[in-house]
Amino acid sequence: MNISGYRYNNSDCDCSHQYLLPTVFQILRAQRRWPEKRVFDIGCGNGAAANELHKKGFEVVGIDPSPEGIALAKRHYPDVEFSLDSTETELAGRYGRFPFVLSLEVIEHIFAPRVFARRAYDLLLPGGTAIISTPYNGYLKNLALALMGQMDRHFTALWDNGHIKFWSRQTLRALLEEAGFRELRFWRVGRIPPLAKSMIVAARKPES
Repeated sequence: MNISGYRYNNSDCDCSHQYLLPTVFQILRAQRRWPEKRVFDIGCGNGAAANELHKKGFEVVGIDPSPEGIALAKRHYPDVEFSLDSTETELAGRYGRFPFVLSLEVIEHIFAPRVFARRAYDLLLPGGTAIISTPYNGYLKNLALALMGQMDRHFTALWDNGHIKFWSRQTLRALLEEAGFRELRFWRVGRIPPLAKSMIVAARKPES
């Protein structure tokens, strides 16, 4: 069990990007109404996912509270805009508004998820879409983990800066709808759906 804390050793994509990014690109391709391909990445880490979007023709602004991650991102991906920042900042006032907001495997680390949801909502143009992923939690998956004796590993209690929130589809929907999002769509990715590693939600900000 890795209990070393949240560290970035390189600027490469990690294993989660292999099952997250194909669905992210599928969602983005389906949003044809926007002539501008601009994305704001909350919790961009080492910048690897932001760079993959850049290679697909998107203009990306990424933020992260990790000095180590941002330093790696700036060094390896100079064509993408990165800043040391977090959802504690009034982000829309500082960076403007975007057709898309992306946040991959971040919300489970956040103490104040309502602030996170409000920042994501405010960053979007009317009609824009937030794409958020988080480890999937569901009855069958958690039952399987319990039967295999993997609950301690799953709850990561000894991981400094690790997971502090464990989201189900129901709780994530409630959070985002409370923030004002509508037309939520969910995907389960990695493994078969009942045992999925993560879930991705696309949530739309109303036009008015």
